[in-house]
Amino acid sequence: MKQKFAIQLYTLRNECEQDFPGVLRELKSMGWAGVELAGLHSYSAEAIAEVLQETGLQTAGMHVSFQRLCSELESVLTEARRLNTSTLICPTVPHELRNEEGFQQFHAQLNDIAKKIQPGGFTLSFHNHAFEFETIVNGKNALEFILEPSADNAVLAEVDVYWVAKAGQDPAAFIGVYSRRMPTIHLKDMRDDESRTFAEIGTGVINFDPILIWGEQNGVAWYIVEQDVCQGNPMDCVKLSLTNLHRIADRLGEDL
Repeated sequence: MKQKFAIQLYTLRNECEQDFPGVLRELKSMGWAGVELAGLHSYSAEAIAEVLQETGLQTAGMHVSFQRLCSELESVLTEARRLNTSTLICPTVPHELRNEEGFQQFHAQLNDIAKKIQPGGFTLSFHNHAFEFETIVNGKNALEFILEPSADNAVLAEVDVYWVAKAGQDPAAFIGVYSRRMPTIHLKDMRDDESRTFAEIGTGVINFDPILIWGEQNGVAWYIVEQDVCQGNPMDCVKLSLTNLHRIADRLGEDL
């Protein structure tokens, strides 16, 4: 399982702006197995691919905006090939589509793109926040509508467990229907105070044990840590998250 722990680089966006190659080298020395990309910070895909190859870090996937997926798909696929990933993830829904009709339009377009790229070996997932739970589409909340595990829906899941909890649901129960439909999952902890804001893995209220056990049994390829806002130095925060994840993995070892 430890070879499936990756960091979403949005967590380290400011550090990557300063020295993207240096960040990648430090993450590898920390013990991370992979990274999920969220932009290239003015570097070329070739330059970053070289550093990834040098360090041995794997690409756990690429977050790509809905706008880019719709307007620059061939460029996105070329970039993904250079960065050695076939896992694309749409990170959010544009603000203007966050209504019943908009979610239907969004899903239809995303599903078309997902089906279009399948023959090339690519998958397209959707990463959630909490707002999707606030709109009902076809009798279910918008997230369940977008991720419906049916044969004609090619959109896969990248469930963010923090945002599921923020919406008042149990993440371990919520993910149960997405067996073999979730190549990557976002791990993020929640502070045990009134703020209920982001926390390092293992320092908050979310129980990751059943999530990781389910993931090992149901086809999750990468467990990706994301911390949108860090209270301290972000590199220290991601190091603490990895240390605690390794402890959890060691403890769960006999149950997997």
